[in-house]
Amino acid sequence: MNEQAQQASQAEQAEQAEQAEQAQQAARPGATMWAVVVDGFGGPERIELAEVPVPHPAAGQVRVRVRAAGVNPVDAAVRTGVFGGAGQPIGFGWDVAGEIDEVGPEVTGWSRGERVVGLHYGTVKPLGTHAQYAVLDASAVAAAPVAVDEVTAAALPLSGLTAARAVAQLELAVGASVLVTGAAGMVGGLAVQLAARAGLVVTALADAADEPLVRSLGAAAFVPRGGAPAGPVDGVVDAAVLGEAALSFVRDGGVYVGLIPYAAPAAERGVRVVVQEVAADGAHLARLVTLVDEGALTLRTAQAFPLARASEAHARLAEPGVRGRIVLTA
Repeated sequence: MNEQAQQASQAEQAEQAEQAEQAQQAARPGATMWAVVVDGFGGPERIELAEVPVPHPAAGQVRVRVRAAGVNPVDAAVRTGVFGGAGQPIGFGWDVAGEIDEVGPEVTGWSRGERVVGLHYGTVKPLGTHAQYAVLDASAVAAAPVAVDEVTAAALPLSGLTAARAVAQLELAVGASVLVTGAAGMVGGLAVQLAARAGLVVTALADAADEPLVRSLGAAAFVPRGGAPAGPVDGVVDAAVLGEAALSFVRDGGVYVGLIPYAAPAAERGVRVVVQEVAADGAHLARLVTLVDEGALTLRTAQAFPLARASEAHARLAEPGVRGRIVLTA
């Protein structure tokens, strides 16, 4: 074994030993962890880092030692009280990248130490993935990509599953035209890539400065914010939540796909209006991981913060022009 390989082997052994020690500590009665919570609605200053009991998986669940977790717009909505839940501590976080450190009863196919990504579905919950440990349904996780690090991988689950579901719900044939609004954002950018890969002719709507970016993701045409496509399109993925304005770009009998439940415009002119709602789907997530590993799907991160600086991460999320997912590391 050459020196470089020996060093890599020693580093891997040290990491495995650290993981084993952490698992032992988490298994001890009364073990606690750090988690990001809020007990009152408002701005980023309401975010707290709380010491809470380490959770354990029930039947059909796994516990993940969190290494990285995305900070999404839905987390800001939870913080400001959009989904309610007053009077109880509320946790944050849907995305997770890390390794399984405890397997619950009736779980097959997963074992401790496997690196995974997953989606922790739910708006008002006592704990999410913005913590040192998170419990997820075993069906909600997939083997982590090997082509990117854990911080980058944490950008995939929520945005990737949302974009993939939106593109699938277009139900358009190869060669059809689709407009993606908010194309420079995380969901919009992934939708551009997935739609182009599906053989659709993509027009991207974004800020003028983002034209090189969205064209690099696969957009065949570009529309600056406030503009309109050259002609009616067969479908729209409305990642920017433009509503009626986006619907107006669709041809008669086309399709509009929205991303926020209960926020879609009323159907008109025979346009099929669909509002997707993301679901925790490990099998679908595994297919997206394959695309990442093949270099067919590009993930983008903007900045990473440790858990202790979660309030800064929320403040950063509110700043204009953020391109890529903000991530918390644990």
